[in-house]
Amino acid sequence: MGEFMLYGINELKRLASSVNIKPDRCYYPDGGSNICIVDDSAEVPLIRFAPFEKYSWLNMGFSTRLGGGSKGYFASLNLGFNRGDARENVCENYKRVCKAMDVCYKNLVLSDQVHDTKVKYVDKTYIAGGNIEKKLTGIDGMVTDVPGIILATSYADCVPLFFADPVKHVIGSSHSGWRGTAGFIGSKTVQKMESQFGSRRDDIICVIGPSICQDCYEVSIDVIDQFKKVYPENTWDDIFYCKDSEEKKYQLDLWAANYHQLLLAGMKKENIHVSGLCTCCGSMVLFSHRASDGKRGNLNGFIMIQEGKVV
Repeated sequence: MGEFMLYGINELKRLASSVNIKPDRCYYPDGGSNICIVDDSAEVPLIRFAPFEKYSWLNMGFSTRLGGGSKGYFASLNLGFNRGDARENVCENYKRVCKAMDVCYKNLVLSDQVHDTKVKYVDKTYIAGGNIEKKLTGIDGMVTDVPGIILATSYADCVPLFFADPVKHVIGSSHSGWRGTAGFIGSKTVQKMESQFGSRRDDIICVIGPSICQDCYEVSIDVIDQFKKVYPENTWDDIFYCKDSEEKKYQLDLWAANYHQLLLAGMKKENIHVSGLCTCCGSMVLFSHRASDGKRGNLNGFIMIQEGKVV
């Protein structure tokens, strides 16, 4: 293992052990327990999440910047085809991640991330195949009950939402930037699992994955106005505060907004888990759009139902 790789893994472990969840936050876990696990057992390190690890039928991992073949500001595990990186580099990076997860890269299903709120049921029709070709357009959320296909969504500050129903053995994955969060894509994913599979909202588990924290996310009043339109007033203090009244600058907490959204959708609070990893604070090992001023690659979340493990 190279010196930079070793430094990166150590930095990742440090971030995972000092997550940015403060005791006064609405989503502060009982006992302050950390759910992030750094898995460096393979060539490519992955972030895994404790709430999902107890289910043998579920395989889930979140990428970092480490272990890939990309260069420059894409270094090194860029998983975005539309960032300007060479396609062969991106394909190789996907293959490396899938090898680390012990899954077949040909079974990837890639969402489109257009900051909308459409959630689609996907099956083997949409797998990327040997050339890793995206088959979906205009889709930010996916759900499936098909073992063996890997739902893959891209991020670089926006909020990953990963869903699992341990009763029905079904999963979901959604990309939620501020527009998606104001549009309640998390709630719509829960509703899709309910209508598509008969999932009960009490049973669904969600992990709110690595994304930009409130301390790093300054927004203008027009963004806040969108949240005021759709979130109850009694949640506003949790979701945003005014940093500069003269300049009308606010700090927005997308973790809190998604947490409240899922509560409003009928999920149990004990089933909503916030990773607490900030992509901007951890931009040495995680891609961040804001920290890099847009010169960056993409992270990805991967979630699948293991073939032969569902009974």
